[in-house]
Amino acid sequence: MCGKFDLWIPRSPLPQQLRLHRRRTGLKLTGIGLDSLGRQDKMGISAVLCLCAASLAVAGKGIEGAGVVRSLVFSAESSTDYVTVTPQKPLSLGAFTLCLRLATELRHTRREIILFAYRTQNFDELNLWREYDGRIGLYMSSAGGVIFEMPTLGALQTHLCISWESSSGATTVFFDGRRSLTKIYQKNHHVRSGGIVIIGQDPDDYLGSFDYDQSFVGEISDINLWSKVLPDNVIREMANTGKTSQNGDVIDWSEANLETTGRVDIVQRVLESSEKR
Repeated sequence: MCGKFDLWIPRSPLPQQLRLHRRRTGLKLTGIGLDSLGRQDKMGISAVLCLCAASLAVAGKGIEGAGVVRSLVFSAESSTDYVTVTPQKPLSLGAFTLCLRLATELRHTRREIILFAYRTQNFDELNLWREYDGRIGLYMSSAGGVIFEMPTLGALQTHLCISWESSSGATTVFFDGRRSLTKIYQKNHHVRSGGIVIIGQDPDDYLGSFDYDQSFVGEISDINLWSKVLPDNVIREMANTGKTSQNGDVIDWSEANLETTGRVDIVQRVLESSEKR
């Protein structure tokens, strides 16, 4: 991943540092006029730009297949830091499985944490929370939630999944591949399309209005959403191997566009080495 850093061109002394900036839509050089550089220096800059562009491309396309996954790091509480996720198709759902990997050091006795937020014009359509007391809660269409007793989330990565099916209302949580009891919630409901998916904040209205005391702090990655209930063995395999065996058809983390706002770092985590031993 390319970030902001300083470079020196060794073949000709420069009066200023050469800074390379990464932006959402491209790269830019500042602090020096390129016309003042020799041909070899320009070639050196071009090589750096090509290398960075390639790195950015890897971060956005098919990275799970390469054994690498994008991970979002939220370093501090805020009401301004979040990531908007563009799904592969609209969230019009009569069933779903939502999976993610996360780690947080916010103590469960302190406050609640938003883990996943899907907001339509008028409703919190699909929200996943860690509650004040450490339990996991699912809320749909701004209705009362269904709550599960779970082990405490902490600094060690947890693989968390929740599945729901409309006709029965059957709702189940998986914590590191271990299945909870089934609870009945929002029978015959349908998740409505036309909303936005936000990671890191809970939007109290469609345009934002975030609460500092509900923000996510920690690391979160591998967010996949399927329009069906996945079999138990598939979820166990994902939890035990550390990688996603089949990407979501609604949100595919390896392909989804991520737009960061505020202080959110996107890092690449290697799940498996491609080297032959």
